[in-house]
Amino acid sequence: MKKLFTLGVAAALTTLAACNNSPREQAADNIEANAEAAADNLEDAADDAGTTATEQSLENQADATRNAGDLQADDMRTNDPDTNLSNGI
Repeated sequence: MKKLFTLGVAAALTTLAACNNSPREQAADNIEANAEAAADNLEDAADDAGTTATEQSLENQADATRNAGDLQADDMRTNDPDTNLSNGI
């Protein structure tokens, strides 16, 4: 149920955020929201893990997923998607 709620909140926030954003900013926001939802799912799985090592591994994966989402969103905001060159070049 928590996963469904998290996905619903992410979708709602993405919809609200899309109102005044450029398509590139909307895409970056979607990347962040998807990474956050995936990380939340990993943390939920960590809560149900049978061992401490498994729990820690899942927590680390959640952190890495959030970090990767942030990096991809930042890249989307700052780089030209057609050429992979920084804006202004």
